[in-house]
Amino acid sequence: MGSKNKLKRFKENEVLQNVIQPERKVLEKDDFSLKGNWSKSFFKNDNPIVLELGCGKGEYTVSLAAIYPEKNFIGIDIKGARLWRGAKNALKDKLKNVAFIRTQIELINSLFLGKEVSEIWLTFPDPQIKYKRDKLRLTNPNFLNKYKNVLIDGGLVHLKTDSEFLYGYTLGILKDEKFKVCYANHDIYKNPQAPDYVIGIQTFYEKKFISKKKSITYIKFKFN
Repeated sequence: MGSKNKLKRFKENEVLQNVIQPERKVLEKDDFSLKGNWSKSFFKNDNPIVLELGCGKGEYTVSLAAIYPEKNFIGIDIKGARLWRGAKNALKDKLKNVAFIRTQIELINSLFLGKEVSEIWLTFPDPQIKYKRDKLRLTNPNFLNKYKNVLIDGGLVHLKTDSEFLYGYTLGILKDEKFKVCYANHDIYKNPQAPDYVIGIQTFYEKKFISKKKSITYIKFKFN
């Protein structure tokens, strides 16, 4: 994408009604006005809130929102030009249960109050395989603790990835007694019992992985 197109999208994000771009300094001061107030001030209902972290173009966020109108969905990503696409598609489809936040995932505890979120989706995150990149891995213990802080009791986390490394790494972390794995499969498209919401939605990159005969893995877990 050319720099002109990116700048155009950045500018449009400033006026899109379903895009929120909080300043980092506001989040670091824990002074974000929507924290604890998403249901009342933004969605104006008490429906469960579901997050997609590292949402990219928001394909999963928008697709899930269309399937489950009784839930609210928020996609989070730092890359505004990608996020713009999801926001535009949600508006085109007249989905009022969708929002996007442009910020770093590490600041999630400044965006949501404890027990404000029902579910979290991690769809094809960077496995961060390189040496000393584990602190950026979205299923490392530090991030998992952040998720636990915002999730309701029994709230679910979903991981969908083409990375066998990330799948195995995450299962290793989840062996701890404080987690309960509800479902795990290393090749969901060869599993006839795979949930429809997992195999029925495919992102752009997922389709590319499948065309290259890569297995798609999926884990659903919660905190005990």
